[in-house]
Amino acid sequence: MAVWIQAQQLQGDALHQMQALYGQHFPIEVRHYLSQWIESQAWDSIDLDNPQENIKATQLLEGLVQELQKKAEHQVGEDGFLLKIKLGHYATQLQNTYDRCPMELVRCIRHILYNEQRLVREANNGTSPVGSLADTMSQKHLQINQTFEELRLVTQDTENELKKLQQTQEYFIIQYQESLRIQAQFAQLAQLNPQERLSRETALQQKQVSLEAWLQREAQTLQQYRVVSGIRVLSSQALRCTSQGARGSRERARARKRAGPSRAGGQIVLSRGGHVGRAGWEEGKAWAWGLVPGPQPCLPRPAVGRVLPTCLQELAEKHQKTLQLLRKQQTIILDDELIQWKRRQQLAGNGGPPEGSLDVLQSWCEKLAEIIWQNRQQIRRAEHLCQQLPIPGPVEEMLAEVNATITDIISALVTSTFIIEKQPPQVLKTQTKFAATVRLLVGGKLNVHMNPPQVKATIISEQQAKSLLKNENTRNDYSGEILNNCCVMEYHQATGTLSAHFRNMSLKRIKRSDRRGAESVTEEKFTILFESQFSVGGNELVFQVKTLSLPVVVIVHGSQDNNATATVLWDNAFAEPGRVPFAVPDKVLWPQLCEALNMKFKAEVQSNRGLTKENLVFLAQKLFNSSSSHLEDYNGMSVSWSQFNRENLPGRNYTFWQWFDGVMEVLKKHLKPHWNDGAILGFVNKQQAHDLLINKPDGTFLLRFSDSEIGGITIAWKFDSQERMFWNLMPFTTRDFSIRSLADRLGDLNYLIYVFPDRPKDEVYSKYYTPVPCEPATAKAVDGYVKPQIKQVVPEFVNASADSAGASATYMDQAPSPAVCPQAHYNMYPQNPDPVLDNDGDFDLDDTMDVARRVEELLGRPMDSQWIPHAQS
Repeated sequence: MAVWIQAQQLQGDALHQMQALYGQHFPIEVRHYLSQWIESQAWDSIDLDNPQENIKATQLLEGLVQELQKKAEHQVGEDGFLLKIKLGHYATQLQNTYDRCPMELVRCIRHILYNEQRLVREANNGTSPVGSLADTMSQKHLQINQTFEELRLVTQDTENELKKLQQTQEYFIIQYQESLRIQAQFAQLAQLNPQERLSRETALQQKQVSLEAWLQREAQTLQQYRVVSGIRVLSSQALRCTSQGARGSRERARARKRAGPSRAGGQIVLSRGGHVGRAGWEEGKAWAWGLVPGPQPCLPRPAVGRVLPTCLQELAEKHQKTLQLLRKQQTIILDDELIQWKRRQQLAGNGGPPEGSLDVLQSWCEKLAEIIWQNRQQIRRAEHLCQQLPIPGPVEEMLAEVNATITDIISALVTSTFIIEKQPPQVLKTQTKFAATVRLLVGGKLNVHMNPPQVKATIISEQQAKSLLKNENTRNDYSGEILNNCCVMEYHQATGTLSAHFRNMSLKRIKRSDRRGAESVTEEKFTILFESQFSVGGNELVFQVKTLSLPVVVIVHGSQDNNATATVLWDNAFAEPGRVPFAVPDKVLWPQLCEALNMKFKAEVQSNRGLTKENLVFLAQKLFNSSSSHLEDYNGMSVSWSQFNRENLPGRNYTFWQWFDGVMEVLKKHLKPHWNDGAILGFVNKQQAHDLLINKPDGTFLLRFSDSEIGGITIAWKFDSQERMFWNLMPFTTRDFSIRSLADRLGDLNYLIYVFPDRPKDEVYSKYYTPVPCEPATAKAVDGYVKPQIKQVVPEFVNASADSAGASATYMDQAPSPAVCPQAHYNMYPQNPDPVLDNDGDFDLDDTMDVARRVEELLGRPMDSQWIPHAQS
């Protein structure tokens, strides 16, 4: 079923998420009316980091616009008139928006399609049986989303509390100013004559009574904020004011009765005089909160002086609880989900499944950033309220502590979400162009793109990486020079991503460190350090962010690639999260290595046919020099790095990895279809091959990987003659197959009849034979040249089989096969660069010694005397 049809059936939050994918950058109407066309295009086939793919992106944009215009033209009638105008408008809009940047259209639609598929998949998984992995992931994601909803509600609650507190404090200040004004008026009554003073005093007293009644009611309303346990609040005090005029004893008694007991060391008063200016307010605050003693009685305000600090303290405690929940949620996202994504990215370097999109992680990180920032702003407003009206007690300390905590939380979020989306190559050759992509997951939400930061890439050694993580000073301490190593982060509005794409970096030179013991240059690890600096909140917070790439091994010559790949494979497979750069165990269990080898094998050969149990037994026998044929016997055995790729196999001059890598190389380049067809048995030794063939009819053969030749594959077949029963052809290598394919070579040898165990050869290989041109036997030479033909012959077997059968060899009856390359190729093999000099022409002793050792190994390899030489005629 089409994705769009399923997407229209989404409900609730999933539907809102789907709708949020669309906007001015890509209208949802376009998705609806062109759904079939959009889903049929190969959006994922375009490499967004390759400028040469811009042509394909332009073609897709033109196709989209044309489809919209066609759709608009087919609209008829009254109902179709408005739709015709709207679709035409969208066609023009998309053309104008993406004409200069068609890659952004591809990025946008890929983002939309990925998220639609994710939402549909999550909706479908909700009805799948409990216990499946997809359901488990869905439940985990559901829990994360539920926590976000809880955080949103708590944050909204504290926002409402803060607004209420702010209104209460502002109104208190207004009423306080009114009380000061009444005090000043009482002080002025002494200057009036008794009759006028009495009338005004009565009016003021009535106003006081009304104010007191309001304060009492307000106090009862605000009392709900009181926190019973663990709150240090001011004692219930009376706020008193001065009256210079004549007042009856009855009014004073009433005032004292309402005021209650006074604060030890002095009474709390509003003011010492009639001045109501700024100085009086500042002075009055100190008096109002009991900071200085006051000798004069005043109007009672029993609750306001304790409710405000109680409100602030309750608010601070709510923020503390919110931060605990934030920390827990952030730990799940950064320490679990993001670390798992990075681990998948690392295993992808060994051929594991793709690490997946960062869009879900980014949406979570953006929600975290939004909630953290909202809480931080609330805390700062609460601190401002404290500064506006100083309150004795633990409130200010609590708010300062909460502010420091939330600043730490957002710092951890920002620094942890500065990640490498596309890793640089882990085997890095000098003077060779390479690319990488760095992304800030919270960049869009924190508006970092308003002042786009620059990212710088440098290469550092393993020891420098350790010092960096210890916060030791490593400024300007690099291990090489990278060209084009600075890039400004770009914001892609359609996808909401902020990233820096390094497209043309090149390692100009490398500075190697002293090596330990038998360590070679291909075991030395480096890393690419990406660093940047930016501010958020109007320079309120400044962040210096750094991230390290996966370890890279630097080579200067292609002959070093094999051993460098071994170092990378071992590191990617067995590195542990949170390790010290770039520590890996020296020994691992054999089943762990089997998993890594199988993953690498399937990725390199690009085949679903991985290593079988029998294949793994063969590899274990080869590595451990054992004869046991039971895989379980090897499960408890350990493999060291030295066994893997430092020490030669017994009786050979190459390591286990070098042999295994040679197998992958020849399969990948020349034999992949035959391996996928099951036509290559491969992982058997010579004796095992003979045991398999002993009961088979003559002409049965199998293909196995050579024990003596790296990247070699040999043919073993049964043909009972006076000389021998089993025949083994000298191994073919990549060079041989570049001249004539395996299928054609097997076709030339017509005495090879059955592919083990009993499949007719032509049934298996005929579809891979090179077609024989239909030319008359008397075809004339062209320009005086006679066209040659290449054919596989085995002279020794022909003579032996002729003696045994008493007849001439039947292989001579086979029709001639054409040459593989009809045109002349005078430079069939590329000339190797000088292995003694690096690309700058400088002499490099370390690398030269590696090449020399490699040549010495090749020259010292023994020749198996049992091989039958083959020839090409």
